[in-house]
Order: sequence, then structure tokens, then C-alpha cells
Amino acid sequence: MRSKRSADAAAVPLCTPVSAVVKSLNGAVSTFGELDAHWFREGTHTRLFEGFGTHVIERAAQRVEFRVWAPNAASVAVIGDFNDWNSEGFELRTRWDGSGVWERAFDHVPVGARYKYRIVSDGGEHFDKADPFATFAEVAPATASIVAPLDYAWGDADWMQRQRASNALDAPMSIYEVHLGSWRRPWDGTMARYRDIAEPLARYVNELGFTHVELMPITEHPFYGSWGYQTTGYFAPTSRYGSPQDFMFLVDTLHQHGLGVILDWVPSHFPDDPHGLARFDGTHLYEHADPRQGFHPEWNSLIFNYGRNEVRSFLLSSAVFWLTCYHIDALRVDAVASMLYLDYARRPGEWVPNPSGGRENLEAVQFLRTLNTSTYRDAPGTQTIAEESTAWPSVSRPVDAGGLGFGLKWNMGWMHDTLEYMRLDPLYRRHHQGRLTFSLVYAFSENFVLPLSHDEVVYGKGSLLRKMPGDDWQKFAGLRALFGYQWGHPGKKLIFMGSEFAQDAEWSHEAELDWQCLGNPLHAGVQRWIADLNRLLRATPALHERDFDGDGFAWIDASDAAASVIAFERRAADDRGAVVAVACNFTPVPRSGYQLGVSRAGRWREALNSDADVYGGSGVGNLGGVASEPVAMHGRAQSIVITLPPLATLFFVHEA
Repeated sequence: MRSKRSADAAAVPLCTPVSAVVKSLNGAVSTFGELDAHWFREGTHTRLFEGFGTHVIERAAQRVEFRVWAPNAASVAVIGDFNDWNSEGFELRTRWDGSGVWERAFDHVPVGARYKYRIVSDGGEHFDKADPFATFAEVAPATASIVAPLDYAWGDADWMQRQRASNALDAPMSIYEVHLGSWRRPWDGTMARYRDIAEPLARYVNELGFTHVELMPITEHPFYGSWGYQTTGYFAPTSRYGSPQDFMFLVDTLHQHGLGVILDWVPSHFPDDPHGLARFDGTHLYEHADPRQGFHPEWNSLIFNYGRNEVRSFLLSSAVFWLTCYHIDALRVDAVASMLYLDYARRPGEWVPNPSGGRENLEAVQFLRTLNTSTYRDAPGTQTIAEESTAWPSVSRPVDAGGLGFGLKWNMGWMHDTLEYMRLDPLYRRHHQGRLTFSLVYAFSENFVLPLSHDEVVYGKGSLLRKMPGDDWQKFAGLRALFGYQWGHPGKKLIFMGSEFAQDAEWSHEAELDWQCLGNPLHAGVQRWIADLNRLLRATPALHERDFDGDGFAWIDASDAAASVIAFERRAADDRGAVVAVACNFTPVPRSGYQLGVSRAGRWREALNSDADVYGGSGVGNLGGVASEPVAMHGRAQSIVITLPPLATLFFVHEA
């Protein structure tokens, strides 16, 4: 079996069946060697998917090899539709090395066969379990695994060659977050399929100028209403939308349209469904036995035992699997805070301190550092992104510098502070200017993504549009101003589907988006505004090259609370490049003769104005731009005098 230290790994294409590569001296297939067992038990194996699960080793004889970890089982057998779900004669054999791995190959097991492992515990209990390494599963509520090789002819070679540059920290990144089951649906309301949604999604997102699509978890999950965050299949795309090859087709299509693909990945917890990982071999194998460590009270789910080496290898392998076999560009790691803190969502006395008496989960910290080190080594050119909601230091700093090693981190503080500010009646915003400006105090302490995600438009929170105060015109104007501020602010950008056209209702996973909104010019105007923001972002290095460098940002004025106006400059890595001035007016009062200090003399072109007629605004603006004057203002020798439209964000690009 190829593994993280195998000498022949680089010479073998990703996901090549290892049976074609590694053979023992007597000619029998061996896909899990002595070194693999050592790395598995050491907690450092990152390619277990090449030996565990099922592998077709001889197609003519329909010979399939099975391998599973169940160290405390008395016996393990394979049952399926190929043997009438009868375990007799289909018993697996435990390995001699004490790894707790059971394995055996059988003939007459066709591709597409459904199967489970029948496990008998030391205490005589019987469990019928899905394969933890299955690459495909029955459509819920059925729970069997399916023999499914991952053959696919990829067509995204051009993308893969530029993957590293497209995912780099100095590249423009504008992310469209998608729940596949509710983006679009066929006329009869059934679920869309991976292949059917691929071209429309790719074309739509590309036309709006986004750089990446982030998919809410497509890893197999029994309960659709969990949106994929209650995962049972860590190596299987959900069969609700099609086969593994169908999902590959979706990723391939997005790549061929120049779009990166980010996958939500959930190593923080898993559901206790009886066919899943819970008490897999009759013992608490993947989870902690002590409910103070192994049960998640907030999500009614189980917590991985990060101190168990084999569990770490399982999760590391899942991460590398998606980044390599499915060409995923980045993993957005869900609920990192719940992993880092032993007392997360617990009251005093409901958690177990670490050996030093603290609340930090030291085993999870080590796992996350190993995760990031492994993925950047085994899948160069990709990224990992932490959804981490606390002030844990150095989440997106290198491991060798004491950090957790993520490439990016969601800025949850910016999201909450900004939305709280935008909910306020403009009359009262003057008293809360700090909510708008505080994010720049810490903006460069991490590599931040600025998210306006699905969590903000569900469970009675209302849509982004309905969070805005005032009449309908003010709501739309306020939302356009918010998006303009988000795109001007340092950091990568993310919005949830539907927000790009100001969906009126909050999101429901049971129906497609309210596309009929686009018949209203105000909704269509927000969509056009997002598209133009993305085009400016991609075309203007000052707006993306130094997202994580304080030298790329400078306040012009953050103190005009009385007018609820802020203004700042963004600068490219090359100081001779274009400078962009961003001005935001968060009141419905237009302000003429407003003076801003600027760093350069010359003409400042009004590149974007959210109040323009084309976006549904009132058409107040600056006739295409203004020229600076040698009048000192805001600590600068030059200044411009502009008109600030009501509830609007403006972008001025310096022209020599």
C-alpha cells in the first residue's frame, strides 16, 4: 500500500488501486503492509483509503478485498446482497500484527454490491455496521455501503496546474457558499443531481465573478436536515445527488469554468446512528467512553477521541482523500472551537480538565497541527480554513511558529459586529461606530475570511435583506452598502447563496432559492452589484494582494461617528500600483462637499458606487471621478471633495 512515506508514492497517480502497485512475494495481493500498520497505529497515516474499505482486485472474477478496523471484536464478517445477507463463509480474518485490522478477499462480489460488516463483540452483541471507509452508500434512509471504485477521467488539468496560484493568500478569493439540495430543484421539487446542477451552477457563479464555490458538507449523512454536518460517511459523497463519479463531474465542471471548490468537512463530531461509527466494535472505538469527553451536548452527537492514534489516522486520511481523489481545493473545517475547548457548551463539573488542569483540549490541538502539516505536504496547492469563533491565538499561523497551521480563518467577530451595527436604525449608529471599526484592530492577526454564511439566515434570524432597517428602498440600499464594505475590507469574501440577489425570505433547505425575486429590479440590482464587486476585486491588486498585511490598509477617517461615515485606503504589494479609496455612508442622508484626505495627487476614478441607478439606487454620485487638490486633510497633503450618496459604499481608484 502506498502511504505517506512510500518510495513509489510519487510515481503512482492519485487513487490508483494499490492492488496494481504493491504485491507480496508469493503473488497475493497485499494492500496493507507492515509499515502501514505501524503508521496507522502511530496516528500519522494519511492514505488509509488505499487499503481500507473495499478494493476491486480482479474484475473478471469480481474479486473484492475488504478491510476494516475492529480491534475489540470477537468476529467480523461481510454480509450483502451478493450473499443474501448471510455471514456464513464470509468471515474476515484478523491480522497477525495486533493492529486490530480484519481483512479478506472474496469472489463474485460485483461492483455496485451493497454490503455491511456484521460484528460480534466480545460480549456477544451483534452489530451490522456500514463501512467507515465506504466510497458510496445507499440513499437514506437505507444505510448499506456500496462497492464503488473511483475510476474517472478528469478534464481539469489546466486548473490543477494553476491551483496553487488560484488558492494563494495573495490571490483574489470571493466564495459562493452553496447547499446543493436547495440551490435549484427540478420542476417537480425533487433533489437536483450532481451532473444536472454542475453546468448551471458553474455558469451562474462564473458569470457573477466569484472565484470559489464552497459546498456545505456533501459527506454522507443520514439526516438531510443536518445539512451534512452530522456525517457518517467520511469517504463518501452523499448518494442523494448521485454517484461518486457524478460528484467528480461536478468538481471537474467547476474547475473547467475556472472556479475553485471548497468542501465543508466535519472532524469535530459525528452522529450516534446505529449503523455508523458509534460503538463500532461494541466498544467506544472512535469516541470517548466518558460522556464528559465523548458526548456533545449542543449537537446531541459524539466527539472523536483525538488521543487515539488510529482515530487520528482515520481523520487525516479523510482530509487527504478529498483533496487528492476528488481534486478539492480547500477544506473548511467546521466547529474548530468545539474541538479546542474541553468545556465547550458545558457547565462546571461537566467536563474533564487536561493534565495541567486547563480547559484546552491538548489532543485536539495536536491533531489539528498534524492535520494541517499533513494536508499541505500531501496536497500542495490546497488550503485549510478554520471556522473558529474564539480568540484562540495563531489559528492561521504555521505550526513551527506555534500556530495551528490553518491557511485561513473565518472572522466570526467581524460578522457578528457588522450585522449588529447594520441592524441598528441609522439614527442610532453614531453611538456604535466602534462595532464597525473594531475589526481593524485585529484584522491582520490572522488570515481572515469575512463570512456572511448560512448560519445568519436561518432559524428565525431572517434574510440579510430583512436585517436592514427602514423601508424597502433603505433595506436594499443598506444591503448594497454592507456588501461594498465587506468587499473593501481586508480579508477574503464569502456570502451564502441567495444573498447575492437579496432573497427576501430566510433560507429553507426544503425548497430551492426564491429565484422569482430576480423579476424585481431591486433584487436584480443587488445581483449586478455583487457581480461588479467581484470584477473589481479580481482586477484590482490593491483589493486582494495584501489582505493579510497591515501595510496594505490605512484609515482615512474612522472617527466621523456623527455622520456614520468611514473611509480607508487599500494598497497593492507594489507601492507604485493603484491605490483604492473606499468610503461608506451608513445613513440615508446624502452628503455633498465631503472632504477626504488621499495619499496621492491626481484623478480618482469612481470605479463603483452602490447608489448607481443600475443597482437600484438613487443615482447620486461623482460624475465618474474627482481630481485631488493640494489641501491637507486627515494627515495627508492631498484631498478630494466628493458627494456621498445615502446608504452607499463608493470605490475610488487612483489614476496618475
